[in-house]
Formats: sequence, structure tokens, C-alpha cells
Amino acid sequence: MISYRDAILLLENEGCSKKVIQHCIEVSRASEEIAKRLQKRGYDVDIELARIGGLLHDIGRGTTHGIMHADAGSRRATELGLDEKLIDIIRNHIGAGIPKDEAKEMGLPPQDYMPLSMEEKIVAHADNLVKGTKRISTEERINRMKKKGVAKEAMERVHALAEELGIKQL
Repeated sequence: MISYRDAILLLENEGCSKKVIQHCIEVSRASEEIAKRLQKRGYDVDIELARIGGLLHDIGRGTTHGIMHADAGSRRATELGLDEKLIDIIRNHIGAGIPKDEAKEMGLPPQDYMPLSMEEKIVAHADNLVKGTKRISTEERINRMKKKGVAKEAMERVHALAEELGIKQL
């Protein structure tokens, strides 16, 4: 597993702005907090994987800021030889996941981008609860999605993930 310090250096080397890196640091903190809460409730969670996954989730923003950043980031993480579990977190962190049919409609490579592991779900949810470096509630995230005209199904997935993890706000 890549160290926290090396992950920060990697974000810098991949061209991520200071603003993106600050966001990634906050998502990492939120991911660690969620992972610890879930572990206390008896879930089998790799806290360090969630922490580093939260830090690297937006590595693709060094090259693109659109929806393609998850795919670009996971491809780059693969090229760099990062752990497969981190690659999955990076690929599947957008919203609460994107099913294959929606991905194709969005211009993403046609595959499933749904978070499956607990750590993937934690990072996706932590990212939903962080806007820039500010913590927001699930309700606020969904309201922001509504204002942007995001599909109802995507908002429902965000709500369902918050319910599944039992965390609506940090």
C-alpha cells in the first residue's frame, strides 16, 4: 500500500491543483472517520485502504475535470502499478456509482462503475459529503444534484448509500 506522504506526492506529480489536493485530503479524513464509525459498529473495514483511497480518488483530475476523471484516474493508477483495491476505489467513486447503461450514455467506457467493497462505498460517500473542503449533508448533496439537473436515479443511489452506511452527515 502506498504511504499517505507518497500519495500526496503522486497527486502533485500527476498535475492535481492545490485545490484538488486539499479536497482529496478532506475526503481522506472523512473516509477514515466513516471507516472508524463502521468498524465500531462491527463492519470489517480496512481503515488505511479507505484513508488512502480517499486521498487518491480524484487523481484523474490532474488531466480532466469532467465525469471522465474517474476513468482517467483508474487507468493512470493501473499504469502506475497501484493496488487493485485502490484502482477500484478511484474508478467507482462518482456519486454513489454509475451502472453500465448510464455510463455508456455519459460517454464513459461501457462498464459498471458501482462501488462494491465497503471501502469503495466509504470513499464514494465521503466524497458526497465533502464539497471542496467543506463538509455537507447528504440532503445538501442531493439538493445540489437537483439544481444541476442530475437524473433522479443518481440522487436515489446517493440517498440509498447514505442509508446503507447509516451516515447522513459528518
